[in-house]
Amino acid sequence: MRYGVIGTGAIGGYYGAKLAYAGQEVHFLLRSDYEYVKQHGLQVDSCNGSFHLTDVNAYQHTADMPQCDVVLVCLKSVNNSKLQSLLPPLLHSHTLVVLIQNGIGVEEDVQKMFPDVQLAAGLAFICSAKTEPGIVNHQCYGSINLANYSCHDEALMQTVVDEFRAANIETGLVEYHEARWKKAVWNMPFNGMTVALHTQTDQLLKNKATRQLIREQMMEVVNAAQHLGVKNLDEAFVDKMIETTDAMTPYSPSMRLDYDFHRKMEIYYLYTRPIEIAREAGFRMQKLEMLEAELHFLEDAQ
Repeated sequence: MRYGVIGTGAIGGYYGAKLAYAGQEVHFLLRSDYEYVKQHGLQVDSCNGSFHLTDVNAYQHTADMPQCDVVLVCLKSVNNSKLQSLLPPLLHSHTLVVLIQNGIGVEEDVQKMFPDVQLAAGLAFICSAKTEPGIVNHQCYGSINLANYSCHDEALMQTVVDEFRAANIETGLVEYHEARWKKAVWNMPFNGMTVALHTQTDQLLKNKATRQLIREQMMEVVNAAQHLGVKNLDEAFVDKMIETTDAMTPYSPSMRLDYDFHRKMEIYYLYTRPIEIAREAGFRMQKLEMLEAELHFLEDAQ
């Protein structure tokens, strides 16, 4: 199949490059490093084996890209309004758009923009960064789960999973609401706390007080999900996430990098929207409400 990548950063650059390296036809939309990638290619420095793409299908405008069977949207959600102009040139009647983005509610809002487009969620569990032109630094992990939001063709979903797996990407096909809230169990505590305390994931867990706070925040997400009827989320999953993060390379999540580089943070879909949804279901995530307020203060003070 033909893939398009909107947002060739740490995530889109990694998964798109893996697919291209495995032989898939992949077309990349780039911004600041377009000229560099066009001239020098795309380098992935990976804990699982580094590689280089010499001849990259690179573009500055989606109007110049071909229609694609699958579009991986890897923009930060704060830029989703741009999809109204970015997506249409890439779409045909059966295109699947996979939103590899953080937070709760992104599919619902994108579907309102494009009522007839097939959508899926991409839930990446990966430590990856792109801080230099044309170079993706993949530190650890790298799996992704796909969750059907409005795709009418289950066979298409399975084909995407199979092609990701053929590119040596650990990939699963999971239930939508479970997948989004499971990702939030990690994202909501660690993204905001690394910003608020100006630290990395490992330091938060090495300190007894912040380790306990992280666990309590994770349990708030679990309890919110349970109030919404989401299955397979419990205290054991929290323990697993903490154990996994203990083994992780010290990491600055995407929100910490956004703050450090004075970019707008993804507060709305990572915090405001899930907090509102939980409150409507009768549960308040009080510790995460405090963290949300701190993030707004830090962003406004920049």
